[in-house]
Amino acid sequence: MRVVGLDIHRVFAEAVMLDDGKVVRLGRVGMTREHLDIFARTVLTHDDHVVVEATGNATAVAEVLAPHVGRVVIANPRQVRLIAEARIKTDVIDATVLARLYASGFLPEVWVPDARTEALRRQVTRRMQIVRQRARLKTMIQSILHAHLVPPCPHADLLGPKGRAWLLAQPLPPDEADAVARHLREHDRLSEDLRVVEREIARDALANPDAKRLMTIPGIDMVVAVGLLAAVGPVTRFNGPDKLVSYLGLNPTVHQSGEGRPRHGRISKSGRTHARTMLVEAAWQAVRGPGPLRAFYERVARRRGVHIAAVAVARKLAVIIWHLLHKGEDYAWVRPALHAKKLRDLELRSGLPARRGERGQAYAYNLTRTRQEERRRGEQAELAYRRQTEGWTRRGPKAPTGAAKEERP
Repeated sequence: MRVVGLDIHRVFAEAVMLDDGKVVRLGRVGMTREHLDIFARTVLTHDDHVVVEATGNATAVAEVLAPHVGRVVIANPRQVRLIAEARIKTDVIDATVLARLYASGFLPEVWVPDARTEALRRQVTRRMQIVRQRARLKTMIQSILHAHLVPPCPHADLLGPKGRAWLLAQPLPPDEADAVARHLREHDRLSEDLRVVEREIARDALANPDAKRLMTIPGIDMVVAVGLLAAVGPVTRFNGPDKLVSYLGLNPTVHQSGEGRPRHGRISKSGRTHARTMLVEAAWQAVRGPGPLRAFYERVARRRGVHIAAVAVARKLAVIIWHLLHKGEDYAWVRPALHAKKLRDLELRSGLPARRGERGQAYAYNLTRTRQEERRRGEQAELAYRRQTEGWTRRGPKAPTGAAKEERP
């Protein structure tokens, strides 16, 4: 078996072949589909294995080369430390290291998503970029107001109907007023783009039963559910909930040497940052309503503070998500009326027509009696969790094996 290592750049890739222990430099390959296809058909064979490092275009490279070779492997750049920390670093050396690591069986690989998951990831990324651009425009408007000693907006939303009327009535220099008007027009254009992207995401969520299942968890809406599914992929990749927690970077770091006690530090923050951020935001929303998650949050917050408690709830959500997807079940403490409202909002965001004057599946959420009953069930579950954990205490350090016990006076 021949192993080909590719050190990918923006416009070219350096190719090195490891054939029977000998390193053969294949030269540079252009980073276009045409050049890669010619390289694969003229140089590579169906028995070759190709190794590339994870970059922005690594998935496209793997897609072009896969039909012509035995296997295409994408290496995890965080764990290939021989390349990152090398004192002598060239493209040929980097490609050679990739080939040798794979041939020896020590190459940390990256999971390559299927076409549907990859397309969903791109949609989630586009939505995140649009949201960030809108927030940036709002910050620029706020900075203009602050620079001219304009008091804070008395309305909740500066760019809402009332906020805009107040904003346009403020005395500003002509050039600053024109800048505010440009920012508002750009904000409106981005809002329209956001509605288009969210419509496509909502259609994918409607056709995905796993997305609807995750929405039974409090604090998780369409955006969080689809974003997590796009980041995680098939849950069968993970043997247990701890593997999913580690993939999302919510597991604590551990330092241990010799016979000393292991010391646990902050979370590792490895994996996809956006998915971890969405879980933490969902945790803040989940603890606002009654239920076991709020009781768990308050129990941790008393000892460690509210921010660590929110991250702990996010980790708990990751564990719950693994069990729900693995078993194909809904959340045990789902609020049916609230879940029906989420699904109806999902239908409206996907472009389905509104049925005004008709009682749909989300009508029960409008009834105060129904919401109070669901809240009462959540409070009962929260009370049951508090009673269960009331006598729990933290375990102290274990004494070393064979150590003599201290005598009591």
